[in-house]
Amino acid sequence: MPSGRTHDQITLWSLPLVAALTFGQTHSSNLTLLVSGSFLFGGLMFGPDLDIYSCQYQRWGWFKPIWLPYQKSLRHRSFLSHGPLIGTALRILYLAIWIAVFGVLGLAVAQKIGNLGWNWQDLVFSYGRLIGEHHIEILAVYIGLELGAMSHYLSDWGGSAYKRFKKKGLSGWRPPKTIKRAKITAPTRRSSKSIAEGRMKKEEGRRKK
Repeated sequence: MPSGRTHDQITLWSLPLVAALTFGQTHSSNLTLLVSGSFLFGGLMFGPDLDIYSCQYQRWGWFKPIWLPYQKSLRHRSFLSHGPLIGTALRILYLAIWIAVFGVLGLAVAQKIGNLGWNWQDLVFSYGRLIGEHHIEILAVYIGLELGAMSHYLSDWGGSAYKRFKKKGLSGWRPPKTIKRAKITAPTRRSSKSIAEGRMKKEEGRRKK
């Protein structure tokens, strides 16, 4: 598995390619900036290795503790952290919950102190309208985050596959075979009657000889 420094280099080297491809497809500097920035953020701070004590985890600084429940809930390199699409979606949902918690607490304090003229229903409605108006930009951010995560777990997979190939050759690409365990049967006890019958048959055989 590549080191954290190698992952960072892959992200930085891939950034110009991601930006060029995005601009070539969208012809929009705004979407290119969103995808490229999200790709950089996803590769350096929002990638799959947030499930362990990694470089990505350490870069969150004072906010590192919010990822501790995430780490304790997931096994490293599980499908929920390193899986395509679902890993990024789960991290977005997890971070959104924390942002919502801090945001609600902050707004509640601000409303108490400043007597702001709004209610929670208006706030939810305005956020829903904001998401509807900027759904293309939100999709661009998600694509950038997913590409940043993809650069990580594809390099993990490629490094592991190369090591298997170097060690075992072409056979290293095959999935490991499962070893079938032999079925062990417990020895059966023979009754005294069957033992006596067996001895009698042996004696009859000797007499005939």
